[in-house]
Amino acid sequence: MLPPDLAVWQVIALVFTSVGTSFLTAAAGIGGGVVLIAVLAAILPPTVLIPVHGVVQIGSNGGRAVMMARYVVPRLLLPFIIGSVIGAAIGGLIVVELPPALLQLGLGGFILFSIWGKVPRIEGDYALTLGGVVSTFLTMFFGATGPFVAGMLKTLKLERMAHSATMAFFMTAQHSLKVLAFGFLGFAFGPYLGLIAMMIAAGLIGTWLGKRFLLSIDDRRFHLALNAVLGLLALQLLWRGVTTLFA
Repeated sequence: MLPPDLAVWQVIALVFTSVGTSFLTAAAGIGGGVVLIAVLAAILPPTVLIPVHGVVQIGSNGGRAVMMARYVVPRLLLPFIIGSVIGAAIGGLIVVELPPALLQLGLGGFILFSIWGKVPRIEGDYALTLGGVVSTFLTMFFGATGPFVAGMLKTLKLERMAHSATMAFFMTAQHSLKVLAFGFLGFAFGPYLGLIAMMIAAGLIGTWLGKRFLLSIDDRRFHLALNAVLGLLALQLLWRGVTTLFA
């Protein structure tokens, strides 16, 4: 039931990581996916990293979407999903990876600008659709583009529960399309299904704990926490981009 190339302690570490990263995403609205892919990258082979991360994120974000469904903003979903379908289709047709350093620098810069710059408020379905195209295309190569989507969604200034719930639906759709694309490309998920199932179950626990925490704070504190998490993630992306570029 477990991948033959992983030790038991590595499996246990990934399961507990899933609890912590799901809590982070539910409580702060973002961040867990980036932390999770960083841990996965230290344990899993590079060829399976993004597909496995995508399936685990479906479970984590899907669980959060179900738990917080009554807070979602329905009018925002369809435009983003249409864009995500287009982005996944385009990404699936490209067989070469984009330069990781450029992706990291671009995403880090965008996130910092979304926090401190004057980002125009999203207006109209076309902006959400374009965001879906770009972020889903990038996630095919980069894995975790939640901070990009969160930065875009942040301009709508939704209250904390609506932000977290709508973000969960966005990311569930995006990761589902990514996994579907990798399936069409022939990736074999079978050897990792046991690990994925345990990480998803652990993630549901983290999501429940994160939701309880989110209900206990107000919108002002939520947005302060969101900005702090996004800022730290952006700085990490910029640092990784610079070190990769000049390595």
